Amino acid sequence: MPINVLLVDDSAVIRGLMSKAIAVDPEIQIIGTAGDGAMAISMAKSNAPDVIILDIEMPGMDGITALPELLKIAPKTKIIMASTLTLRNAAISMQALSLGASDYIPKPSAKFGNEVDIFYREIIEKTKALGGPAARARGHAAPTSAAASGSVATPAAAPATPKLAAKFVPPASASTPLHVSGVKALAIASSTGGPQALLSLFEQLKGRLPNLPIFITQHMPPTFTTILAEHITKISGRTCAEGKDGEVVVPGRVYLAPGDYHMIPESKNGSIIITTNQGPQENYCRPAADPMLRALAGIYGKHLAVVVLTGMGQDGMLGSKVVVEAGGSVIAQDEASCVVYGMPKAVVENGLCRAVLPLPEIGSYLTQQIEGR
Repeated sequence: MPINVLLVDDSAVIRGLMSKAIAVDPEIQIIGTAGDGAMAISMAKSNAPDVIILDIEMPGMDGITALPELLKIAPKTKIIMASTLTLRNAAISMQALSLGASDYIPKPSAKFGNEVDIFYREIIEKTKALGGPAARARGHAAPTSAAASGSVATPAAAPATPKLAAKFVPPASASTPLHVSGVKALAIASSTGGPQALLSLFEQLKGRLPNLPIFITQHMPPTFTTILAEHITKISGRTCAEGKDGEVVVPGRVYLAPGDYHMIPESKNGSIIITTNQGPQENYCRPAADPMLRALAGIYGKHLAVVVLTGMGQDGMLGSKVVVEAGGSVIAQDEASCVVYGMPKAVVENGLCRAVLPLPEIGSYLTQQIEGR
């Protein structure tokens, strides 16, 4: 069955760009286009879209107003927000994720060139990842991200004793926990569904593991990472900011790879230093998790723990392989709790995981294994 898509944007140019991108893929079909939120609601009632690509800024009813109404009509429909790269729209996109949107796509600032090519690719990849058979089977994950008021929805409490998905644990590590009291850094990789998952995880870790530096690569464009860092700071009670080139890593801080920059920590003169660069994309991503994980494995070795959260593609898999070879530990989010089971699946199927856990159990597992309680 093709993936049915409804396009919603007040710009005929953008609707044309999206239509052009989708038309080349036989697995996707456009079942309608709308110029504002009210028209989208009417069309969603009479059609059955698997995916809605929804503009944020529109005259009449805008995207953020239409979003909850669309989800009432079609609760299993995945909604991808589309916006230009401004701080305001990044904040609104984060709000949309908290209200049930599944992902976002930055609009190109130019009609031609590399930005449009990336726009085309992201539309197809995200539509397939969110609207394909596997995603339909999983249904629509409940949001756990920052709410419109700036408050944060509290995720379900983690059970006292998380269950280890032993069938995914490599035999060499099946009987060994993480290096209790020996983990010196935590790294997290995430993509589609990642902002919601990150906020859930940091809610679980609030007040825990206070002396670990935490490094995050979340696939996000510039300005979006700025907003995400603010939300993580608010929910976690610890400082989170985009990594700045040349800054010294401090225990207890959270370092988020800035949009469009790889974040690669280095060891210099007895200190860990953040470096950033705009080197080639890896896995079609910048920032990418693999270069960050390779660098951290070289610094921390067996004292590094890695969590791979929801996301499409396999970024983080090759980096996790280096981590495991250096003696570190990798944990993956399970399929049922993922928005897209791509990145975790890659590390699971390559035998790199010590544990595969539902999202609400990951924080408790880390605390028990690292702190021994």
